[in-house]
Amino acid sequence: MAFQITAEIGTIAAFRTGYESTMNQSAERRVRRLQEHGERGLLAGSRHGLEKESLRVTPTGQIAQTPHPPGLGSPLCHPEITTDYSEALLELVTPAYTRGDDALRHLAELHRYTVDQIGDELLWTTSMPCVVGGDKSIPIADYGHSNIGRMKNVYRHGLDWRYGRTMQAIAGIHFNFSFSEAFLRSVQRREGDPRDFATFRSDFYFRLIRNFQRYGWLVPYLMGASPAICKSFTGGRNLDFQSFSPNTFYTPYATSLRMSDIGYKNNAQAGLEIDYNDLDAYVASLRSAISTPDPEYARIGTRVDGVWRQLNTNVLQIENEYYSFVRPKAIAQSGEPPTCALNRAGVEYVEIRALDLNPFNPVGIDADQVAFLETLLVFCLLQDSPPIDALEQHHINANQGLVAREGRDPDLTLYRGDGDRVGLRQWARELFDAMEAPAELLDEVHDDGRYRRVLDAYRESVEDADKTPSARVLAEMRTHREEFVEFALRTSAEHMETIRDWPLDEAARARLSEEAARSLAEQASLEASDEPSFEAFVEAYFAQESTNGR
Repeated sequence: MAFQITAEIGTIAAFRTGYESTMNQSAERRVRRLQEHGERGLLAGSRHGLEKESLRVTPTGQIAQTPHPPGLGSPLCHPEITTDYSEALLELVTPAYTRGDDALRHLAELHRYTVDQIGDELLWTTSMPCVVGGDKSIPIADYGHSNIGRMKNVYRHGLDWRYGRTMQAIAGIHFNFSFSEAFLRSVQRREGDPRDFATFRSDFYFRLIRNFQRYGWLVPYLMGASPAICKSFTGGRNLDFQSFSPNTFYTPYATSLRMSDIGYKNNAQAGLEIDYNDLDAYVASLRSAISTPDPEYARIGTRVDGVWRQLNTNVLQIENEYYSFVRPKAIAQSGEPPTCALNRAGVEYVEIRALDLNPFNPVGIDADQVAFLETLLVFCLLQDSPPIDALEQHHINANQGLVAREGRDPDLTLYRGDGDRVGLRQWARELFDAMEAPAELLDEVHDDGRYRRVLDAYRESVEDADKTPSARVLAEMRTHREEFVEFALRTSAEHMETIRDWPLDEAARARLSEEAARSLAEQASLEASDEPSFEAFVEAYFAQESTNGR
């Protein structure tokens, strides 16, 4: 503990007194130290996974009211094809691969199989939905009548009571990433850190998480693709927007309305204070939110006239209700709450949640995006990362909101350090300079210069905001004289045709067909088993939170 406290005090001092002069130094210094000791290419064992959400919609762009197609298997038990909030909101999940290209290939394979199972429906290519039928046109996901299936369904009904369904129909992509053990052990040796490896690993992942909160606004700036919304999303209410056209709201400089105050970063969770300074503090702050009663949610009730409305009346029903740019993750055992998994295993990987769907790619993400995210995460891990206090967290939240709503404004300034304002472009240039050494480290793995090439390509979007996806979306809508719904429908139909033209290996088709049948059989077995009452099941689930310590 003394080692950690001494290191953090020194880091805070450096951060507060010499931020600009040290921006390039700490990450680069660690990279050079690794290289000088001949420890090259150790990132080769790092693992990449993707989780892609996409609404099923009718050929006219309305949210599909059909149940989850049986050819896709059981969303409760299928490891790769499931649903998120809505029965219509598909989630395609890849295994973890040591090459990002392999994760993308697997995601394309899942798309190719899926389009054969959904008839004439389309996969919506944009993050923001059109909700022309109102909130109730969004069907809540059904997972059957086993206890775990009912719990997932009741949790989603709770989200409906708390926030409404519209926000839950937003889609995104999550990027899961873990550093190879060889790389992390090498960093630990170079740091001279005497702690056990699991403790060190969790601590360094939290350093990454704090820095991703500080610098993660780069992702919606560079990759945000939701500058406009269908007016149906707000029920026609103008929440500080301009009218792009009769049925479309927009903000001229917006990058990602998905990540703005009308999307996931909504005001209902603005008062939550989740602590990212270490694993214990993170778990404690989340569990506090899960166990603290909320008077507004108490008025909704848990069960009314025998019908479950929500799992509990606390600030959060479960951990996943809290939305953030990035989450620490551990692989959970069956029925194990996320915080219990973290207590048991420590942080095993991070989940990056700041990505809009890329409407210019059939699967919603491309190889350059993956390579840039890897570079940013290596930088965030190796860059000095002092604890985040309440003032800095306030500034971080403000920055994320500013970039989401106004990121392409050439005069936009963000909060940095103790609250000084700095131009977004100036700060972005400094960050890109600081990422050059991490990109060099990654290029040692593939030896083709891809990471420095990608860094240079994205740097162009810093200098010219018209090259960002959010600007391209608006440009296409103007060129085609389209409403948002027309843009989304056109690109969805085009991508569906592209995906249908892809070949699907017969072995892959057989595997996914067998997995669908297996998952349906597993759900049937669960539902036929002798289970405790649902009330007892829920009570036992939350009892794990109170009894599982470190």
